[in-house]
Amino acid sequence: MSDWKVFSDDLIEQLPLIMSGLENTLLLATSISITGFVFGILVFYLTLSQNSLVRLFMRGYISFFIGMPLIVLLFLMYYGMPTIGVRWSPLTVALIGFTLNIGAYNAAYLKTAYNGLEQSELDAAQAQGFSQFQTFRLIILPQVLRLSVPAMTNQVIRNIKDTSVAFLIQYTEFFARIQELASTNFQFFKAYTLAGVVYLAMVSVVVLCSMWLERRLAIPGTHRPTRKANSRY
Repeated sequence: MSDWKVFSDDLIEQLPLIMSGLENTLLLATSISITGFVFGILVFYLTLSQNSLVRLFMRGYISFFIGMPLIVLLFLMYYGMPTIGVRWSPLTVALIGFTLNIGAYNAAYLKTAYNGLEQSELDAAQAQGFSQFQTFRLIILPQVLRLSVPAMTNQVIRNIKDTSVAFLIQYTEFFARIQELASTNFQFFKAYTLAGVVYLAMVSVVVLCSMWLERRLAIPGTHRPTRKANSRY
């Protein structure tokens, strides 16, 4: 029996488990992208606080979680915290750990975009009597979100790929099921190639959605003419 026959038979046999793992991957990737986005906005808002201690704490938070490897954070929460009596399910650990990590990155992206805003806009809002929260909600946030679309897209792509480390804390996502498939017939090259193709397909969907979103949010008058318009050159 050929290697491909063995691999395809095992793949068909384990397909329900693999699809279940893919569902878990999509669930985790979607959840952490949403929670990390919302938490990132909250952290970003606090970095603009008028309280210097709050700003200092938020800068420390961002630096700490960007600097800490994600796998170390997950291991600390899943394998380390039970030694002090705190036990969470793999999904809970993944949601909390990823959210803390992603929130720090998203806050950094938003703060970078904020640094590029015109100070005169903010001064004008203050002169008009806007509160700090009104200025943030009506002027700052819409602009920084628009400017951060490429960075946020890259983060979502990273989220999808990073879910593959969740199997190390016993979360049975897609890559964990591929590992089981590979260990069944020792066709590691075929199994991991299949995994790469599936991850590439998921990332491609995100990229296409991002391109559509960027066109929707593009500032009028900033669209560059295409090469086709100057085809004679």
